Amino acid sequence: MSSATTPHRDDLALYARPSPPESVTETLQVPENVSEKRPEEPKGIEAVKKGRDFWLSFAAMIVSIFLSALDLTSVGTALPTIAEALNDEEGNYVWVGSAYALSSTAIMPLSGSLSDAFGRKPVMLVSIALFALGSALAGAAQDMNMMIGARTVQGLGGGGIINLVEILISDLVALSERGTYQGMIGLTWSFASAIAPPIGGALSSKGKTAWRWLFYLNLPLTGGAFILVLFFLNVRTPPGTVKEKLNKVDWFGNFIVICGTTLAIIGLTWGGIRYGWTDKHVLAPLIIGFALLVAFAWYEVKVPVKPTIPSDLLKNRTTLSAILMTAMHGITSISILYYLPVFFQSAFAASPIRSAVQFLPSALIIAPFALSSGIIVAITGKYRPVNWVGWALTMIGFGLLSLLKEDTSTGKWVGYQLVASAGSGLVFSAPVFPLLAPQPISRTASALALFAFTRAFTQTWGITIGSTILQNKLKINLPAAYLATFPPGREIAYAAIPHIPSLAEPLQTEVRVAFAASMKVVWQTMVGIAGAGFLFSLLMQEVEMVGVVDETYALQAPPEKKTGNRDVEKAAPPATP
Repeated sequence: MSSATTPHRDDLALYARPSPPESVTETLQVPENVSEKRPEEPKGIEAVKKGRDFWLSFAAMIVSIFLSALDLTSVGTALPTIAEALNDEEGNYVWVGSAYALSSTAIMPLSGSLSDAFGRKPVMLVSIALFALGSALAGAAQDMNMMIGARTVQGLGGGGIINLVEILISDLVALSERGTYQGMIGLTWSFASAIAPPIGGALSSKGKTAWRWLFYLNLPLTGGAFILVLFFLNVRTPPGTVKEKLNKVDWFGNFIVICGTTLAIIGLTWGGIRYGWTDKHVLAPLIIGFALLVAFAWYEVKVPVKPTIPSDLLKNRTTLSAILMTAMHGITSISILYYLPVFFQSAFAASPIRSAVQFLPSALIIAPFALSSGIIVAITGKYRPVNWVGWALTMIGFGLLSLLKEDTSTGKWVGYQLVASAGSGLVFSAPVFPLLAPQPISRTASALALFAFTRAFTQTWGITIGSTILQNKLKINLPAAYLATFPPGREIAYAAIPHIPSLAEPLQTEVRVAFAASMKVVWQTMVGIAGAGFLFSLLMQEVEMVGVVDETYALQAPPEKKTGNRDVEKAAPPATP
């Protein structure tokens, strides 16, 4: 794994010159221009030469995004141990992961708005501090309520970090040069997401208290990132009084989207697991949540002078294509990270450590392919081929995963996951380029806020889709006598998996076959979603990428020494944190 000012130019040709439509898009009658008239556009300038401040700031961003991605998925494999240690008798363990996902998703639009008003550096520092506070509280949690509260705080920081890193990269590096740096961010995120399950599994097997180090280990790293950002991220801060800056934020719009996101994710989390999909506890938050998100879209079009998401942002079909691809990638990518370990632990009766080893092919391939996509775009100046190849590999990979059975040979389950993971890695960063290429630079924060929010929100969909399919298919495929041992309404997969290795034959084989058959439907569903992603990729045009950054938020140039006896030229004062 991002709100803002209303932009403006009479002619977008200053920023992007779309190539002639190809046959696949000629029949699409979606307007390519973002809008007819806009307020005055901030001046674009060349990015400051990448010196010490840039690289130390970039290192802080890499560390921060690594921790945010790690904590999103590492806790999943440690959940049984955490639930047991905190005496979770009510089954609230699911909220340990959901609370982080919920708060990190909900805060993304607001963090983008705040960064536009107050500057990137203060919001980044607050996000890192919140993440560190949540990590400390989670590590010290004495009961499940404290753990859920701590993960909520941690998610607020994590969501802000994810969003601000994307925005800061766009402020420091021009889009035409951003491929390599975007690839490095993608590599970091993908690598952290891939190694998170093994780390969680390893710590959870070291005793009843070792899981606390999942959170405590964040503290020295966040401290280092905070110091680097504080002293070396000398980006420009928008002028104005605190009151003027507060008035720039669309507070009511953000309130609507936070409430809508929270309720929708609660419904998605409970549906098919704690309650049936037709239960009022699921329907009420789902209906109200999605109604609020629709109301947010209407409100953004009709009311605020400075909307969180400009209403005409998605009128450009290339940008729209990028957001739709991001949504599909959010669903499919999280399915690989969450459900491949589930498959290994169920169909192969593997231990958490063993499943982590079996997941290593994905861990080793996702990150390099995420990096390579950015490098390819930087070298070629073209972003469509990378997106097309990535989606094709993803479709083929999930199709191959649907062939997995409880007795599949090692060569096949390794090869199959390599194909799916390579495709997922390629598409990780690739949609950023069609997202931003047609847009004026003043809309970067708004577009990236929508990008980050879409990815995080749809990852929740991916987890929900997979768990719902798995739960429903297990009810059909598991032996009736074994199924009867679970209380009604109990989430079957997580309850059954730890006990599969100890089941007597032939029951163990029957359960493993049932899990493999149930997971097959999950993979087949992902084939369809990846196919939708490929179709959406056909909408985009190849737009020339801009070679400047927004002067409002750019990195300040260091002092320049003059020749002769002249005094050293004074640099602009550093940005205030």
